[in-house]
Amino acid sequence: MHVAIRYFTKSKKGNTKKLAKTVSEALGLPAESVETDLTEKADRLILINAMYAADIDPEVKAFLERNREKIGEVFNMNTSATGRSTLPAVKKAAEKLGVAVSDRAFHCRASWIFMNQGLPGEAELTAAAEFAKSVLN
Repeated sequence: MHVAIRYFTKSKKGNTKKLAKTVSEALGLPAESVETDLTEKADRLILINAMYAADIDPEVKAFLERNREKIGEVFNMNTSATGRSTLPAVKKAAEKLGVAVSDRAFHCRASWIFMNQGLPGEAELTAAAEFAKSVLN
């Protein structure tokens, strides 16, 4: 089974990138930006993203569209200052393209301006690593 990790962030806070690094280390696989297309079919794609204006960024949608033939199933992971999951938005975008999205997802709160300072912390990153490992099973 081939697993790929892709992430998208435009924030200078680094919360999503921190999550991607944690997942990469936990699985021993590279986490690459959604600017990097898949070179082979990914049976499972771990897609790490964040909430922007109550939706996923257009670059995430464009990645899904460009790579729809190479994605077996998406496993969504995200950070959000409000704690809202991007899973509904990812499902909506992916399912229009015929890409399957697992109901198993991970999301956690993240710091933004004065909200949720210090998040994601060690507990959230440990939980993210455990979720990522569960995707392999």
